[in-house]
Amino acid sequence: MIDVTLENFENEVIAASMAQPVLVDFWATWCGPCKVIGPILEKLEIDYGGRFKLVKIDSDQEQQLAAAFGIRSIPTCILLMNGQPVDGFMGALPEGKVREFLDKHLPPAEAEADDVVDEDVIEDTLPGDPDGQLTRLRHALEAKPDDDDARFDYVRALLLAGRIDDAKAAFAPASARVAGIRRLDSLQRVLEATEFAHQQGDAAPALARFDAAIAANKRDFQARFDRARLLAGQRRWTEAMDELLEILMRDKAWNEDAARKTFIAILDVIEPPKPKVAEGQIPPDDPTVATYRRRLSSVVLS
Repeated sequence: MIDVTLENFENEVIAASMAQPVLVDFWATWCGPCKVIGPILEKLEIDYGGRFKLVKIDSDQEQQLAAAFGIRSIPTCILLMNGQPVDGFMGALPEGKVREFLDKHLPPAEAEADDVVDEDVIEDTLPGDPDGQLTRLRHALEAKPDDDDARFDYVRALLLAGRIDDAKAAFAPASARVAGIRRLDSLQRVLEATEFAHQQGDAAPALARFDAAIAANKRDFQARFDRARLLAGQRRWTEAMDELLEILMRDKAWNEDAARKTFIAILDVIEPPKPKVAEGQIPPDDPTVATYRRRLSSVVLS
């Protein structure tokens, strides 16, 4: 268990959640229920053997962090994975309910036997072989068509390869589940951006039109958002995120948080799979993703 402040939040929460889920316990010294659930959370961190990391934030001392997470009552616990909140709960739940919450989100203690990818498929895939990678991902999805992670990996690879029609077809069976699964929501947002870019036809006149609107009114957020979607649809990822940051710096909540959600969607799509490392080591972050994740945190928490 680690006490987190604004100074170490980036390392202990955002960066740490890229390697393992992080459960943030917002508490205060005067809060009676906080004293009840605190020992339960500390016990479960030990019982779960490293499957999640527990950190505590004193909501009185760290009001900026509490405000950033929209904390309205304590105790409140927020689970972060891959740098983003995925779920949470309020109040001093009994241990059994907290276990149910954790088990819903945490990876299993040990890989299931049927999770192993066909070795013949792996052997057919060589580094730098995009067709082989797509074949492996397609086979993994065909073997487990209800596996949302497998679908995300395959659709993401198709998107990055520019095979947009194939990506749409592969995504379609999961479209009804978008509301409850962040990475599927990310795929949908990037696919919609790609469709938007296609509808604009020639990108140059469209960009010129958006640029003129922004020059006339820097708070024309719709023009900025459309410009960002056009750039994302062209796979000009960093330029798109730069434009979305311009919106966030001026109005974080514009259009039901559309800029932040689209920014996260781009990060989800462009972040490469983590390389395998020795046990106990943390795989390195992609430098572009890490840089833009820090920029997002800086703007959102400012």
